[in-house]
Amino acid sequence: MNHSELIFFSVFIAIISGVLLLDLGVFDRRNHVIPFREALFWTLLWIAFSLGFYVLLITHGEWIHLGNKGTVQDLQHLVSKYSHPVKTEGLAYPEALRIYKNNLALEFLTGYLIEKALSVDNIFVMVMVFFAFGVEPRYYRRVLFWGILAAIVLRFAFIFSASAIIQQFAWVLYLFGALLIFTGVKMFITRNRKEKIDAATHPVVRFASKYLPVYPVFVRHHFFIRKSGKRYITPLFIVLMVIEFTDLIFAVDSIPAIFAVTKDPYIVFFSNVFAILGLRALFFMVVNIIDIFRYLKTGLSVLLVFIGIKMLTHHWLKEIGFTTAHSLYIILIILGVSIGASLLFPEKKAA
Repeated sequence: MNHSELIFFSVFIAIISGVLLLDLGVFDRRNHVIPFREALFWTLLWIAFSLGFYVLLITHGEWIHLGNKGTVQDLQHLVSKYSHPVKTEGLAYPEALRIYKNNLALEFLTGYLIEKALSVDNIFVMVMVFFAFGVEPRYYRRVLFWGILAAIVLRFAFIFSASAIIQQFAWVLYLFGALLIFTGVKMFITRNRKEKIDAATHPVVRFASKYLPVYPVFVRHHFFIRKSGKRYITPLFIVLMVIEFTDLIFAVDSIPAIFAVTKDPYIVFFSNVFAILGLRALFFMVVNIIDIFRYLKTGLSVLLVFIGIKMLTHHWLKEIGFTTAHSLYIILIILGVSIGASLLFPEKKAA
């Protein structure tokens, strides 16, 4: 991490931390069930926040790696290091910089869209977790807030570790590609299967019961409780652990998917963070309309297979001029068709 990267990353983390603290201290003072309209408002607000960062990358994307100073050689080094599908040879610095920033912003937007789309599948699992453990809906928000906070930390470690491995062993991308194709095919085969979570036999529950002092009942919104001088974790904290465990499994699919779009770990991390920040609002919006998008899982499975194939053929695609914009268009088409089909051909309810 050079000086410019350290400054940009530190400012980014400071702003995100401030937003989360504001959310916790001001907007999350009371436990309540989030209605659809409120969830829609916050979802649109987080999307606007993310699009604002997209505009920042278009105008000042060089701040991440170069600061205010840079040369064509510096840009060519970044393009080569992170395999950006752009050409800057023979261009003056202002033009080369414009092309680089536009591509960087597109990579962020594409990665954000992938993460946002795949997070819907994660939301389905979260809903099952809350139902399986019998969590009161008014406490969903609190669990999701701390789950998001922990997810950001874990994603940071995951993304930058994966980036370092990819820089040293490029063949790892082919493993990621194969994993995504396998996951996509599996998701398609099981798309109509009614999944269930058994709270009693879940691996996290068995681990907590064996190694941690667990209080037997929920105690309102508390994660911990002290009884007779001894500190216990409550079932609500176990639910948080299960949510985090679920997100970790989900990250094994979603993070490699974004590495198919960009090798720049900062762009991968930023797109993940913005998608995660809006996850809580998206959860409360989707949970109200969860039965409408019957073909969304089909679309997500096709999306994963496409990204996996792109990873396996990235060298060939680069040679024929396949750009970040092409990836974005295909992803939008896949998601648009699955959502459109869901609205045009709704599931018929049994009489």
